[in-house]
Order: sequence, then structure tokens, then C-alpha cells
Amino acid sequence: MAVKIRLQRHGSKKRPFYFIVVANTTAPRDGKFIEKLGTYNPLTVPATVRVNRERSLHWLQKGAQPTNTCRRILSFKGVLYLKHLMRGVTLSLFDEKTAWEKFENWNTEHEVVVAKREETHRKHKSEKRHGIMTESVRRVEEKNAARLASSLPTAEEAESDANGQDAEAEA
Repeated sequence: MAVKIRLQRHGSKKRPFYFIVVANTTAPRDGKFIEKLGTYNPLTVPATVRVNRERSLHWLQKGAQPTNTCRRILSFKGVLYLKHLMRGVTLSLFDEKTAWEKFENWNTEHEVVVAKREETHRKHKSEKRHGIMTESVRRVEEKNAARLASSLPTAEEAESDANGQDAEAEA
């Protein structure tokens, strides 16, 4: 029996929400599964991913094959790196304590990078929103200026009106 780590779709039409599950390859996509490992919500920016690292590592070490999308998710969360480090422990390249220290160092650096991406996205979004508001304000001001200009007399009309008023005043 082959086992895969894959996504199980939930949510309504055009509003996907996924469970990350371990399932038999012959089971339907949204059908029977062995264990739920986490969730994935692609609608949030950035996408929200919650994964049980220990159980994911357990299933990977037992031979479960992740699908391409799940492989990317597990890689992003560091599960595949942790599997790599644990393989080094089994080969006696270093001890388990060192492996966990390496993983924690990677995880803190990764959290900083993710936080920086989120901040950049928030900043870009607010600048874009502010830019759109500025553009709309500029358009309104241009329309008001055009209305004002069309309602004001031109220089020639003002001059002819002034000449006409001077002629009336003299008479």
C-alpha cells in the first residue's frame, strides 16, 4: 500500500481551503485519509500554513511521498530540512542535539525572512492604496479646476467686459 502526503480540498466554490493529509494513493482526493497533518489557506496573503512537524517527519521517514505542492509546503516549513538533518544523525555525521541546533538556527533565520516579506507586502499594499487615493484626489482636483476655468471668463472676455464697463461709466 503506497502512502502519499497530499492536499484535501475543502471550502466553497472559488474559496479553497486545504487539509494536508496522509492518504492511500487509491483513496479519492477528498475521501478517506489516514492522518491529518495540517492546514493550508492560499487565500490569505501570505498563505497561511499550519503543519505538525513531528508527525510530518514521522510519515516522511516511513516512506510517504509528498505531492509537488505538499513538498513545497513542507520545504517552506522546514520539515524536509529536518528530515535531511535526521538522516545525518542516522549516518553518525553529528548527534541529534547538533541537528536540532542547526534546525533552530535555520528556523530563526527563516522567520526573519518571512517577517521581512510580510512587511514588504504590507508596505507595498499601503503605498499602492495611498497612490490610488492620491491619483483619485488628483483627478477630482483636475475636474474642479477645469470647471472653475470654464466658468471664469477668458482674458479677452474680461478685457472686453472691462472696456464695456468703462464706456458705460463715461456715458
